Parts: sequence; C-alpha cells; structure tokens
Amino acid sequence: MSVASPASTRLIDRLPTVRGSYKENAPLAPLTWFRVGGPADVLFIPADADDLAAFLAGCPADVPVVVVGVGSNLLVRDGGIEGVVIRLGSGFTMIERVGETQLRAGCAVPDIVLAKAACDAELAGLEFYRGIPGAIGGALEMNAGAYGCETKDVLVEAEAISRDGQRVTLSNADFDYSYRHSGVAEDLIFTSALFQAVPGNRAEIQARMDEVTSSREESQPIKSRTGGSTFKNPGGTNPDGPKAWKLIDAAGGRGLRRGGAQVSEQHCNFLINTGEATAADLEGLGEDVRARVKKTSGVELQWEIKRIGREVMS
Repeated sequence: MSVASPASTRLIDRLPTVRGSYKENAPLAPLTWFRVGGPADVLFIPADADDLAAFLAGCPADVPVVVVGVGSNLLVRDGGIEGVVIRLGSGFTMIERVGETQLRAGCAVPDIVLAKAACDAELAGLEFYRGIPGAIGGALEMNAGAYGCETKDVLVEAEAISRDGQRVTLSNADFDYSYRHSGVAEDLIFTSALFQAVPGNRAEIQARMDEVTSSREESQPIKSRTGGSTFKNPGGTNPDGPKAWKLIDAAGGRGLRRGGAQVSEQHCNFLINTGEATAADLEGLGEDVRARVKKTSGVELQWEIKRIGREVMS
C-alpha cells in the first residue's frame, strides 16, 4: 500500500476545524466589482471573531492568508490566490451605538451602511462614507476618504486579530495614518472599529449624503464594472495639488483600451471591465496609463487599487 507524501496533502486537510465554512478552488471573480480573477485555493468565511481567532491560531504558519472585503478596490489576478482567502461575513456586520456620539461597526459593514446608520441615529461627521464603495475593514487599512474627510478624522480605535490568533486593540495613533495608507502590520485582520461622530439633525445629514450621492453619479462610472479610483492623487488631500485624472487626461489616457479593459470616458481615473476583460487586461492598461503619465508629466502614479494573486504566464 502506498503512502501519500506530505507534498500531496490537500491544503484543506491541513486547516483547523472551524464553525464557519471552507470552499476549495473557490471563484473570486463574483466577489469583486471588476468581476475578474482566478480562484482561491481555499476560501474561508468565519462565523465570528472567535472563529477567526481560532482559525488563525491553528493555521500552519507556512500557509499564506489573505483577506478580501467587498472587492470594490481590488484586482485579483487571473492565476488566483495561493493559500487561504478570508472573507468576513454576517458575523462581522453589527452596528451599535456606544454612548451618545459613537458607533461601533463590524468590519464587513459597507461604508455606505455605516453612513446611513449614523444618519438614522442623528449623528453627523460620517456622511463622507456614503461616497466610498467599500467596507469598514478596507477603510481602516487604506485610510479611505472622500469629499474632504478621511477615516483618520473619525476613528477612535479598532479591534484586530494577528496572524497567530492574538486579539489586538489599536488606537487611532497606532495606525500612523497618511494619505491612503496606514502603518499597521499587514498581517492584522480587522474585526470591528469605533467611530466618533457629533450630534446632528437628521434632515441636514441626509441632505449632505444626497449631495455626495449626486456628485458620484454625475462624475463617476458607478454603474460599470470598475474598482473605484485607480491611482492615488499625487497631491494627496491638498485640494490644490495635482490630480491623477487630470494627469491621465493630459496624457491622452481618456478612453484608452487594452483587450476588454478601458479607461473611463466619464472619469479617467477609473478603469472599466467592458465585459470580456481579464485581470491582465486591466492591470496592463493601468501600467500603460502610468507610462503615458510618466512620459508626459514626469509624475509616477501610484496604484490605489490593491492587486493580489498569481499572474498567468503566457
């Protein structure tokens, strides 16, 4: 009788028992807004934070672990993702009021849902989240912001779990925030966050959120298969600094195509899957845009969209 070698052992057989769910060779394209990309070796949806902590504590250290949120600012490459992909589900969607002016939200809560909850509670200061197409976990990681406000302006603290299953509480200062960047360890998985707001009038808060919605609909291709802003603004949050879209436009990038990928005609800091794009098309088009901008303006645009996974070798 032959004995299987350790190298032939299925990854899923090496993973700890969980209360959530595992799925092998799980398609990831349906979980991203671009609707492209290869599968995860294993997709894990934890039942709750305790389940996630137990998984991380028992997961072999040599197994890669990657977290994905709602997939709005994410490009999964065509070769898929090695190891375990974690996607937080319903066990991380709670929102609760803390005291008079704070809200605690699970990290799977979409940003727009947090904005609405704050409005319903007559708490102002979180309206800008109405304009961010993502979830709280991603907002924490990249200091997401819009319309003059950023996560660093409203975050009190966040709960996270380390790669070895230890629970961690981080203050706002611990994040060492800068423009679209945080300085926390990359292996931390955020589970919930506490936000500071101020008392407000519900009608006035709703009116500001409606303004954000109208502005997005008028200026961004929100009904297309896109991933939000592709590149960081070189000027950061400085309203008078250089804007990525203006540099792309000046470089002749508006409407540029590669395969099934296109630079949006409406807002040229957005890439669009016109229907048949591959992840390679989208990433390649992004690099074409970066090269054009570098040549015409000398500015080297930095990706804002997170690109992960294995490339398919041609």
